[in-house]
Amino acid sequence: MSFSKFVSFVLMLHLLNTTVVLSSSSLSSSNGWSEIPKKFLHFAKGQELVDWIVGIRRKIHENPELGYEEFETSKLIREELDKMGIPYKYPVSVTGVVGYVGTGKPPFVAIRADMDALAMEELVEFEHKSKNPGKMHACGHDAHVSMLLGAAKILKEHLEELKGTVLLVFQPAEEGGGGAKKMLDAGVLKNVDAIFGLHVVPDQPIGTVASRPGPLLAGSGFFEAVISGKGGHAAIPQHSIDPILAASNVIVSLQHLVSREADPLDSQVVTVAKFQGGGAFNVIPDSVTIGGTFRAFSKESLTQLKQRIEEVIKGQAAVQRCSATVDFYENEKPVPIFPPTVNNKDLHEHFQNVAGDMLGADKVKDMQPLMGSEDFAFYQEAIPGYFFMLGMRDDTGPQLKSVHSPYFMINEDVLPYGAALHASLAARYLLAAEPKFHSPKEELHDEL
Repeated sequence: MSFSKFVSFVLMLHLLNTTVVLSSSSLSSSNGWSEIPKKFLHFAKGQELVDWIVGIRRKIHENPELGYEEFETSKLIREELDKMGIPYKYPVSVTGVVGYVGTGKPPFVAIRADMDALAMEELVEFEHKSKNPGKMHACGHDAHVSMLLGAAKILKEHLEELKGTVLLVFQPAEEGGGGAKKMLDAGVLKNVDAIFGLHVVPDQPIGTVASRPGPLLAGSGFFEAVISGKGGHAAIPQHSIDPILAASNVIVSLQHLVSREADPLDSQVVTVAKFQGGGAFNVIPDSVTIGGTFRAFSKESLTQLKQRIEEVIKGQAAVQRCSATVDFYENEKPVPIFPPTVNNKDLHEHFQNVAGDMLGADKVKDMQPLMGSEDFAFYQEAIPGYFFMLGMRDDTGPQLKSVHSPYFMINEDVLPYGAALHASLAARYLLAAEPKFHSPKEELHDEL
């Protein structure tokens, strides 16, 4: 091999051997990139794009689909990506779609939207309400999908700003189905250096965002227990073994796990939200079923809670001469326990810079951790990730109800903000990426 060919070969390897790190200097918006978020938001607020995003959101809202059943939603996404000329991989984890915008080369960054609806009846009366009885987009996932498609259109129209590749992750089954874990297991984040996600919230003003570094949302698990005794007539309880009394003692004792066993500075929750037993006023039933959720901000605390919940239920049942079985859905649910959502500290600085350049620093709020959970956390266990809340409250309009309410509504004025933030976070991340030697085998996506 001649010297010139050798130099070319070494240079080619150097170009392939790239991974991404963000330095504090590269995260700064003083390098001439501060106009990108403003430009993207201006583009997103164009009437033609707004009408398109709103139309997409309304189509999805009219046809809500539960986890791993989002076939029509997935079809709509693929049709719109086809129109934009954006390549994608499908199916991923049953109904998931992963699109690709940019150079097709590293670095890779991902932006994610969840697609599934909830099993509840919509009580909002408006032209585009759910047409599927017993199903409703009551958590804003219809808005999340339309905003990610909006981001795809923005990025496609501004390819010159992309110094790498953006993955558009349309994920199924966030609502308890562990869709993020399935997508991760399918390898969609192979060679991806960071991922961003958002959630609309009705209690923050439109044009504002809120998040924090470190733990943001709790990890969570579910449990169900059957407490068995001996049924009989309520007038002669001495001939029965009362499972309702045993279940009552269990519920009270479970509260002591937080009040007397957990560190007061380590926030935890144990809630019994299900109690089923008996159907008559004068009959002691044979058994009672209770169920609930447990939450914490560390996997260690979740594991401890899980162990003690089982011990307390069985022990307290035994005190009342009953027996108990406890189920943590380890066989029925794809992912029985969700980890905490923990934001990467470097990505927090990146988020503050980008969102501040777009909205103004005063519109970027710090928030306290919440005990709600989000399966975006599975991505964050694998790679650096960042999750934030996007406000949509308009004090001049109707008061918005909380998520998971049958009266939940989307303020559609929020849609261009989410689209522009998605696109800006991804584009600026790629610009801030610094090349570094890495294994060339791990830097290619077969789909590209």
